[in-house]
Amino acid sequence: MSSSAKAQLTVDRNRRLRVLKKQMRSHWDVYLMVIPGLAFLIVFSYLPMYGVIIAFKNYKVMRGIWGSAWVGLQNFQRLTYSLEFQRAFRNTLILSFSKLLIGMPVPILFSLLLNELRRVFFKRTVQTIVYIPHFISWVVVSGIFIDLLSPSTGLVNRLIESLGGAPVYFMANPRWIRPVIYVTDIWKEFGWGTIIYLAAITGVDPQLYEAAAIDGAGRFRQTIHVTLPAIRNTFIVLLIMRLGNTMTGANFEQIFMMYSSPVYAQIDIIDTYIYRVSFEMLDFGYTSAAGLLSSVISCFLLVTSNTVVKKLGGRGMY
Repeated sequence: MSSSAKAQLTVDRNRRLRVLKKQMRSHWDVYLMVIPGLAFLIVFSYLPMYGVIIAFKNYKVMRGIWGSAWVGLQNFQRLTYSLEFQRAFRNTLILSFSKLLIGMPVPILFSLLLNELRRVFFKRTVQTIVYIPHFISWVVVSGIFIDLLSPSTGLVNRLIESLGGAPVYFMANPRWIRPVIYVTDIWKEFGWGTIIYLAAITGVDPQLYEAAAIDGAGRFRQTIHVTLPAIRNTFIVLLIMRLGNTMTGANFEQIFMMYSSPVYAQIDIIDTYIYRVSFEMLDFGYTSAAGLLSSVISCFLLVTSNTVVKKLGGRGMY
C-alpha cells in the first residue's frame, strides 16, 4: 500500500472518530441508557462463551474446565456414531420444519380474517383471547392437554367413546404424539404471530385499498394484491428467525413436559437428549459438543437464509 493511501486511511479513520465523538456528546443520554443492556449482554451471553471449550475436553467436574484433559474432536466423533443422537437430530429437524410449514400460515390467515372485522370491540376481544395462551407456561399447557387427552377421564376420549370409538392414549401413542405436539404449539403461539401480522397490516396505506377499489378489486383481490405484499417483509423476517432457530424450534419445554419413554423415538430432540445424557451420565463434554454443533447449524441456517433472501431482492434481517 502506498504512503498516500495509508495517509488517506488515517484521515478517514480520524474523521469517523470525530463524528462518533460528536454523536456521543450530542446523544450522551441515549448511550447511557444502552450501558445496562450492553453490560447484561456481555456478562450473561459473551463471557460464558469460554465454556464451549468443554466440548473439546474430557470434562470432569472436580478438575474444572482448565484441569480436564484435552481430547480434541473426540466428542464430536462420538456424536457421529451415536444412534440416539442421530435419532434426536432427525426428530429435531422433522418437528422444527413441520411446525414451520404447519404453523406459520395459521397466524397469517387468522390476521387476514381478523382484519376484515368491522366491529372494533369484537375484533379486540378476539385478539385478546387468542393472545392469552402465549403467556401461559408450557407446564400449565401440558397439564391442560394431558387432562383433556387422558384415556380414562379426558373430555376428548369421552367424546370418542360417545361416538362408538375406543379411547386413545394420545400422549403415549407413537402415532398421535406428533400431531398433539403440532396442535398444542399452534394453539399456544399463533396469537402472538397474529398480533405481529395485524400490526404490519395496520401500517398499509388506506389509499392503496381505495385505488384498488376504484379499479374494481373486491375484498379478496385487495387482500391478494395489497395486503399480502405489504406483509411480505414481516413474513420474511419471521421466516429467517424461525430458520435460525431450527435446532431449538422443536421447543425443549414443550417436549420435556409432554414426552415419555414410549414416544422417545418420535419426539426425543437434541435438547432433551442433551438434558437426559447430562444428568444421567454426567458426560458434560459430550453433551457440550452436541450443543455446540446444534448452535453452529442454527447460525449457518440463519446466515444462509438471510443471504438467499437478499440475493432474491428481499430486505433480510441485516
